[in-house]
Amino acid sequence: MQLIAFIFIYPILWLISILPFPLLYLFSDFCNFIIYRLIGYRKKVVRGNLALVFPEKSDADRLKIEKKYYSHLCDMFLEMIKSLSISKKSMRKRFVFSDLELITEYEKQGKSILLISGHYANWEWMNIMNEYVSHKGFGIYKRLTNKYFDKLVRKIREKTDATLITTKETFKTIKKNEDNGLLGIYYMVSDQSPKPLAHYYWTDFMNITVPCFDGPEIIARKADMPFIYFRIEKIKRGHYQGSFMDLTPKGISNYAKHVPTDLFYRELEKQIREVPEHYYWVHKRWKHRDKVPIEHQK
Repeated sequence: MQLIAFIFIYPILWLISILPFPLLYLFSDFCNFIIYRLIGYRKKVVRGNLALVFPEKSDADRLKIEKKYYSHLCDMFLEMIKSLSISKKSMRKRFVFSDLELITEYEKQGKSILLISGHYANWEWMNIMNEYVSHKGFGIYKRLTNKYFDKLVRKIREKTDATLITTKETFKTIKKNEDNGLLGIYYMVSDQSPKPLAHYYWTDFMNITVPCFDGPEIIARKADMPFIYFRIEKIKRGHYQGSFMDLTPKGISNYAKHVPTDLFYRELEKQIREVPEHYYWVHKRWKHRDKVPIEHQK
């Protein structure tokens, strides 16, 4: 069944991917009309999230964010499909970096690096960074259920010589690389909502206490890696810019437990408040807010 689904869907994705960008965005406008106006895909979730985190805004202001968000969502989804056929030259033009000096300085020091970001703007094209750095790039991801689409995703994301590793493979891969003297840049998108288990860390995100993964911080501590926030901004339609902020400039071992994770969420929250329509509002990030352990309740 997985193979049948792949055989049916892949040719459609490929045809979409070879559309010139002007036609791609015209198609995105059409998709936006269908998804937002006609179907109302996850509109209840989006409106609920916006009302939850922006109670100070009027209904009219939240509606403006909502409309802009769905337009961006369709753009981003089609840009992901475009990744099937986009050239490195085109990706370099459309995803630029304002300051790679921080990364190159740590490379000179012989340090592996951990980059952390949220589901903001377009995180799929950031792999083009491998064209500008000397360290080997590793993207940490969760394996897809459909093994054929999983293989396709790996192929797309590894076009720029990055290597995908699953979350379960992360520690083993880092240890193996260190033993072999291979320096790497490890990239994680880490604002997902975990199950509200006792061992997860809880923090405030958009003024709401939620469980969060502290795995990135644990990885950085064990490997003594710089813990760097990778900020992605949408400059204009189809164009993005990446920049970097060292969250632990004194060395991560000099920061108390969970402080680096909190710093990451503060930076992500700041970015969301600046331009909210580029965040991934269709996921239920705050669904466990009513299950806060007693020790984390305000």
